[in-house]
Formats: sequence, C-alpha cells, structure tokens
Amino acid sequence: MSLHMPRLILAGLSGGSGKTILTLGLCRHFAQNGFVVKPFKKGPDYIDASWMALAANRSASNLDPFLMDASLIRSLFADASQGADMAVIEGNRGLFDGKDIEGSCSTAELAKTLRAPVILVVDCTKMTRTTAALVQGCHDFDPEVFLAGVVLNRTAGQRHRRIARESVERYTDVPVLGTLPKLRENPIPERHMGLVSDQEYEADGPLEELGRTIADWVDVERIRDIASSTPELPVDTGVLWPEAVTRETVRIGVVRDAALWFYYQENIKALEHAGAEIVHISLLDDADWPELHGLYLGGGFPETLAPRLSAQEGIRQRVGDLARSGLPIYAECGGLMYLCQELAYEGTVYPMAGLFPVRAEMGRKPQGHGYTKARVVLPNPYHPQGAEIPGHEFHYSQCHTLRGETPPLAFFMERGCGIQEGFDGFVFQNTLACYTHLHALSSPHWAPNFVSAALAYKTSLHG
Repeated sequence: MSLHMPRLILAGLSGGSGKTILTLGLCRHFAQNGFVVKPFKKGPDYIDASWMALAANRSASNLDPFLMDASLIRSLFADASQGADMAVIEGNRGLFDGKDIEGSCSTAELAKTLRAPVILVVDCTKMTRTTAALVQGCHDFDPEVFLAGVVLNRTAGQRHRRIARESVERYTDVPVLGTLPKLRENPIPERHMGLVSDQEYEADGPLEELGRTIADWVDVERIRDIASSTPELPVDTGVLWPEAVTRETVRIGVVRDAALWFYYQENIKALEHAGAEIVHISLLDDADWPELHGLYLGGGFPETLAPRLSAQEGIRQRVGDLARSGLPIYAECGGLMYLCQELAYEGTVYPMAGLFPVRAEMGRKPQGHGYTKARVVLPNPYHPQGAEIPGHEFHYSQCHTLRGETPPLAFFMERGCGIQEGFDGFVFQNTLACYTHLHALSSPHWAPNFVSAALAYKTSLHG
C-alpha cells in the first residue's frame, strides 16, 4: 500500500545545533493552529520524545534504524501517523552521522527510508559566509537526501543574520527558512542525560513561548508546504502487532512516576495487543495496588529521587515480596537500580527493594552508552535462549555485588557493556532486570511471552 502523509525531518550538523528547540517550537505552533501533529524522534531518546509529545499534544514514537529495518520503520510510521495531518521527525547527532563510516543508521538514511525532506539547522555562532560552504557540502554529500531548506540558529544580530542568510542564498540553491536569534537562556534546562524531564519541570509555559518564537523568526507556512509536497510512501502490509495470547484479564502494572518513566509507547501497545490490561502505578506513594499479574519497571532517574524511593519502605517490601512470590517482573536500567539492595548517590547510600544483593553506584561518567546486542544464555520467561536482542544502554551507574556470588546473568553482550564483565540481565525466579532497553517491535516475542508469564502467575493464584 502507499501512504500520503505530509512529513519532514529536522536535522543538524551535530548534536547541540538547536534542532530540538526548532522541533518543539514547530510542533507547538502547528498544534496551536489546529493541526494534528504526530511527533517522531530518531534514535533511542526518551526525554526529547516526551517533550515532543507535550509540544504536539500527541504521543511521540521513536524510529530507530539500528533496532528496525527499513520495512519495519515504514510500517511503524504509517501505523503511528494514523489520524494526523502531518509528521514532524527530529533527527539526532549530525545529519550523516551513523554507526560506521558509511553512515548506517544515520538521520540521512532515515530520511531516504521515509522519502522525507530534510530541514537543516545550522549553528552560526561566530560564523557567517562559512555557513554557505557547510550547507552546500551537506547538499552535495548525498544527492539522494532532499535538503529542502535551512534554518540559521544562534545569530547574534541583524548584520550577522543578513550576511549569513545572503551567503547561503548566493552560493547555494538551498532556501533559508528562517534565522533564530541567540536565546538568553535555554527555555528547557539540560543535565547529564540530556534535557531535564517534563516530569520535573513546568512544561507548558516554555513550550508556548517556543511556539511564538519560532513563528516570529521562521517561515512556518513554507515549512508546512514543504511537508505537504512529499511523495507517497510505499508501506508493507505485514502484521505489526502481536496477537492476543489470552482473552482473560491479565493485569500488568507499569511504573510511571517522576522516578521511572522511560518507555517506548510501542512496548506498552504491544503488551496491550498481546492481551494485557495496563495499570499505571507509582513507587513514590503508598497507594494500594490492584492485583497484578506482571510488573514492568522502565528506566528513569531513580537517583534523583532516591530519598523518596527509600522512604517508601512498604512499597519496597511489596515489590520484593511480589518478586519472591513468582510475579513476572521486567526491569530496565533505572528499574534494575530500584531492585538492587542499595543505591549510592552523591555520598549517601539508600536502601532499595533488595531483590538482588547488589549496590548500584552512580558515577560521574557514563558506564555504558550506545547500541547493544545481547544473546540470551539463561532461561527466563521473556526471551528464548539463543535469541539476539538489539537494544541500547545509557547509564552512569555500576553494579557491585555486596555478598556471596553475583546473581545469574541472562545476556551475553555481543555489543555493549551491560552489568559486568560483558554480561547483563540479573535473573531471580520470574524477574529479569537489565541495563539493556529493548523495543518490542524488534523483539516481537517479548510482549506475548510477558503476557503468557503473567497469565501463568494469575493461574497459580486462582487455579
């Protein structure tokens, strides 16, 4: 089948070029003016995606050429874009930067996969005429990438803007779609893993301001016309989502609070398609939980809320008791840290759920950062032995065994760091806790297996 969906990709010469600011501003501006905007983030970033969702008032999806082949990317794009007027896709790093010298998995490759025009954001700090050389170089580097326009960012004044703009217009055929001034301060603060999360910062005011700023300085109507001029996209008609494994009510709790909230929307959707009823719960208060048949603890920033997590002794005990009762629990990164005995942060050690005799200790530098490939070497409810799991990791913590032997580890890391010595994935009964983040569509067995394990647990409770 073919899909006609207005779309565009916002790319930069490097990380930090200002493409996120432009993306958020465009999403908010178009949403304010009555357009249904579907936001996408290229790569494994959870935080940018959450801000894009807020800006567009619609959930954001990640498109990742490392985790998905071209056919799957197009299928997910078509599925997630349903009901939208246009799709806005933010790239990552530099336009042509990928995992190798060929640029595999780059934003440029994604643009070709989606037949999407690219708008390039160029940081013009202390630069005028050279801007034209950079733009022309990007234009010529890969003729299959349609460079539809450029936005000049961090311009210092009227003269700076004029010379940079006229240089690009004289020496290239790439239209200048706007010039953004230097902002006195970043409207959205940053920290060690990127933007501060929307969970911790009042978001609506800064997004409203960004929408107005972008409309004042950028030709938003021309950008919309560029998006609307895209060709039809061929899409395979294969099955994207798993079939339900049961008609019974199988309830999986998903922790979603200010401590743990890193989830691909597709992971939750895959669990629902496989038959799960999703219930959102929190580790930060002592509210009662319904009867759960599975528990999913995503990533996040448990270290910044370690005092509050530690203070909820009843919740910590509850999670440990459920794990020891055989409840299927799947934990990623921050969720892994919560299941450890201790979390050490800024000189203080905080008790956690205590399922594993391990201390998760925060460092000052990343201990694992990038794409991963794990091979399953131990039995577990979620992944068949021998399966290869593509994923990614980004963690500042290390796990140190406090007593006895290190808990069994389910994954051999063919690429990436994992927990220790090239392995990842602590296993305890039906609990698997790892630094690796997976995507349900690139590991299609995961959601049905999780729901099947949850169904077996429910059966053990009620017969």
